[in-house]
Amino acid sequence: MTINFDTLKASLVLYGLNAIYAILLLAVGWYLSGAMQRFVTRVLSVTHRVDPLVTLFVGSLARYGVLAVVGIAVLQLFGIQTASLVAVLGATSLAIGLALQGTLSNLAAGVMLLLFRPFHIGDDVEVAGKAGKVRSLSLFMTELVAPDNTQILLPNGQVWGAAIINHSAYPGTGEVKVTFPVPAGAANTLADRILKELRNDSRMDEQAAPAVSVTKVLDVANPAAPILELTVSAKAKPSEADAVKQCVLDHASALLAAAA
Repeated sequence: MTINFDTLKASLVLYGLNAIYAILLLAVGWYLSGAMQRFVTRVLSVTHRVDPLVTLFVGSLARYGVLAVVGIAVLQLFGIQTASLVAVLGATSLAIGLALQGTLSNLAAGVMLLLFRPFHIGDDVEVAGKAGKVRSLSLFMTELVAPDNTQILLPNGQVWGAAIINHSAYPGTGEVKVTFPVPAGAANTLADRILKELRNDSRMDEQAAPAVSVTKVLDVANPAAPILELTVSAKAKPSEADAVKQCVLDHASALLAAAA
């Protein structure tokens, strides 16, 4: 068997050059993939509307996409036909996708939830037959905390595919409306004192003046001293509305007890 050293030398030179080109291409591709990941992450972070988890996921996707292109280019340098390889990888990906259909569905739903944000951490929601406060949202699961402090874990596929009722989507109006019975003889005094307290309360909305009015007569068994229904209407800061209502009720009870 005769060895053609010229052919062998030419082949070694060719494959040696291809190896050097492949190493250089891999190095450049690795740098470009990192640069692409940083660029995508920076662009998504500037908007302040995309969840950090989605930013990380999309950035990693861009990085591995560049690496995949570089890998195919390296294989072509050595004369490897990538068409059949891509076909095999496609068939394998399809099989894996079918096997993990539910998991991938949850992943896709998680990305959609993170992108569109129908609710945020801390919101009170009802979804997929469950109600609670949102504690966390990942790519696969949504965690709620029930009123009795029970943990509820929902697959994102169920959350995205169901009607979502968000009780925290819109800020409260801060409306305060309290009604209570009062003797007719004490109605004016009680109304004046309550109005004075509300006007001096820093929790009230300065744009809306409080009002106290008689809305109906509850009892006329004693015509000399009928029982009236007194209604207090006011607007407070949304976060303070419940506290103001309770304060009005406590103040009215104390005044009525003193009048009795």
